[in-house]
Amino acid sequence: MRFESWIDQQIREATERGDFDDLPGAGKPLPDHGRAYDEEWWLRDFLSRHEVGADGLLPPAILLRREVDGLRDEVRDLPSAERVRTVVEALNRRIRQSWTAPDTGRIPVRPVDVEAVLAQWQEDRAAAASAAPPQPPARPVEPARSGRWRRLFRR
Repeated sequence: MRFESWIDQQIREATERGDFDDLPGAGKPLPDHGRAYDEEWWLRDFLSRHEVGADGLLPPAILLRREVDGLRDEVRDLPSAERVRTVVEALNRRIRQSWTAPDTGRIPVRPVDVEAVLAQWQEDRAAAASAAPPQPPARPVEPARSGRWRRLFRR
């Protein structure tokens, strides 16, 4: 008996027993039917199943560079200079830790100058304050008059 015929026999017997009945997706089209073959289909499928972005595959140095590039937008809405300083120092700590981590490809990432980020943050806040529409001046609140004074001024 040849190997292919033995496989065909196993499939035929399983079909006769009904082993292939009630399988999930029975009667539905194949999910990738009509698409061009993608060599990395398994990777895309894995990332989508585990809800991981493609950034998870990048080297840590590139992720740190992206953080450095987006730092201005990240700190723009922070309420205080102390909070900005904390965020920048935390980023610098992660950059210094990346220097000691084992890595096959070295991509240099330099720490961020805290004072330069603070100066830029203050400029952004000043520009946002000047671009905001001016608030109308508050009307002075008149003190409530007692009934006796109202009667005197009604005349």
